[in-house]
Amino acid sequence: MSFEAAVHAQAIDLCKLSLDMCVRAGSGHPTTAMSLSHITTVLMFHSMRWSPDHPDYPTADRLVLSQGHGVPVVYAAYARLGGMVGKNPAERVALTVDDLATLRDVNSVLDGHPNPMEGFPFFDVATGSLGQGLSASAGLAEAARLDGIDRRIYCIIGDGESREGQIGEALDYIVDNKLTSVLPIFNCNGWGQASKVSPQQSPAVLSEKLKAFGFDVIDIDGHAPVAIRDAFAAFTDRQSLEDAAPIALIARTVKGWGAPSLQMGNWHGKAPSGDALDKALAEIDQAQVELTSALVQSDQFVIQPPATAPEREPSAGEIPSLSDTMQRADMAMTLQAGQLATRKAYGLALRALGSVNDQVVVLDADVSNSTFAETFAREPALADRFFECKIAEQNMVSAAAGLAAAGKIPFVSSFAKFLTRAYDQVEMAIYSGANVKLVGSHSGVTLAADGPSQMGLVDVPYFRSWTRVRNHNGDPACYLLQPADAFAAYALTAAMAEYDGFCYMRTLRSDTELLYSDQQVFNLGGFEVLSEGRDIVLVAAGYMVHEANKALDLLDRQGVDASLIDMYSLPFDGDALLDVAQANNAYVLTIEDNFGGGIGSAVADVMTASGDSFTLDQMCVQRPPKSARTPSDELRYVGLSANDIAKRALAMLEVGVA
Repeated sequence: MSFEAAVHAQAIDLCKLSLDMCVRAGSGHPTTAMSLSHITTVLMFHSMRWSPDHPDYPTADRLVLSQGHGVPVVYAAYARLGGMVGKNPAERVALTVDDLATLRDVNSVLDGHPNPMEGFPFFDVATGSLGQGLSASAGLAEAARLDGIDRRIYCIIGDGESREGQIGEALDYIVDNKLTSVLPIFNCNGWGQASKVSPQQSPAVLSEKLKAFGFDVIDIDGHAPVAIRDAFAAFTDRQSLEDAAPIALIARTVKGWGAPSLQMGNWHGKAPSGDALDKALAEIDQAQVELTSALVQSDQFVIQPPATAPEREPSAGEIPSLSDTMQRADMAMTLQAGQLATRKAYGLALRALGSVNDQVVVLDADVSNSTFAETFAREPALADRFFECKIAEQNMVSAAAGLAAAGKIPFVSSFAKFLTRAYDQVEMAIYSGANVKLVGSHSGVTLAADGPSQMGLVDVPYFRSWTRVRNHNGDPACYLLQPADAFAAYALTAAMAEYDGFCYMRTLRSDTELLYSDQQVFNLGGFEVLSEGRDIVLVAAGYMVHEANKALDLLDRQGVDASLIDMYSLPFDGDALLDVAQANNAYVLTIEDNFGGGIGSAVADVMTASGDSFTLDQMCVQRPPKSARTPSDELRYVGLSANDIAKRALAMLEVGVA
């Protein structure tokens, strides 16, 4: 068999199919796909261990296309192999070459960039927002290591994409954790979107950078079949060596390989048409004549099947109550004192969850002694399920998406402020259907002393926007949770673990008064009426529940009987909220310790949709905060103290009476 001729023949076929589907779609990136034609052929037809009939089989090798715009070539290979597609595993069908004509159609499983939730199970995560795939690959590798699975993860990265800082974060992580089962493949075709890549992303410079990170580098012609095969074999051999450095592959490729006319000028993101298309196809036909003369009828590929998946009994049970957990942790005196920070309750809940559910894993970014994720990490039986990601939040969130794709339930924590730099990664994780639980500690202005550089203030409006979206299962794309006390934080952590979908919970630095007990039930989508009045409703969450509670006493002295709602979840039961508002003369005041667009906006939407008459005022942070010695000082500075709340409520009622 002429392996070289067979690979060339298949690569040329993939080039033609990539061109054709992009032409039919009227958009796409065929030239990038063509640069990947040989690598994709050797991977999918020869080196990867996988099954087209069961593309998401638990032990199968994985391909993460971080350079997501090159996806047509993978679709083409998948169709030639008859890979199964469909959102419902029980109703999957084989993808055909004819189906490639549906690329980018609204009813097609072939999205413009990789998207497993649209019915293409060969991929684990949505990519295309560049720089994220290598981190997801690291998460997949960590999950395989935990499960004792000999799985290899191949990640294709563009040379221009390699400039993204997250790529560096992921490379560091892979070397730190000796993840030799991940192969970063840098597709060095020399072109970005607008022009050529920087010399800093040239093959020679990239190679030196990778060596400095700690990789052994293999530099090959990315269109030389034998060199590609041998590089993948070297990567495979590395798996059996202890303490070996991970390998990275530099593949020197040609954008628009096979068609010289598409290699001149800038053909990024567009397909040729008319004479240009005819010329490109003729050039590819000529390449076929020149490169496949040694091909014979018997030449064929044999895909290596994955290993049989080990049988495992899932371990999942109910966690003990917070009181019992604290008693066992010698924290009885703390419980009796009646105050505990929600971040500490989160740590206790993590440890309890990890003890009853072996799919729970925890990631943190060098602040576990502040988020209290260290409570999980310090438990010897759980330590191997804790992943220290250092100061690299983007890598951490995408790695969590990879872990989730492998069936884990990742809890990811950092300061709420620091997580803002990973919002793009959050978005792609949600598109991927990732079952990730994100926890932002030190949220809101009551952090006080450290100042605004450490305060999470835009997180609520950001995640609130996701609560309005339905995911691929028809459920909220995200639940935004703001527990007001330790009992709520503990219970909501457990509730997040049970929910198959993305969640974000805010926790607080300060100790807060215990408002609830072990008997209180907290449901995603619920809220709690802490005080029933008749004149006005105060709606708050997190720390502001306590400040609003103080305002109740001030209002009572003025003869105002106010209700107080702990709006610990967004979304929430809108009808139930309207009932409480109607019982309070339809006056509602929302209070939140972040910039606007959160609780107040959510309540406004519910009221507007009802068509009834309500009076709503919204209190939030409306000036840049600064350092203050105490939370109370900070709240006074930004106008959210109990006195401010009471004055605002009285002003609303005076206007109403007038």
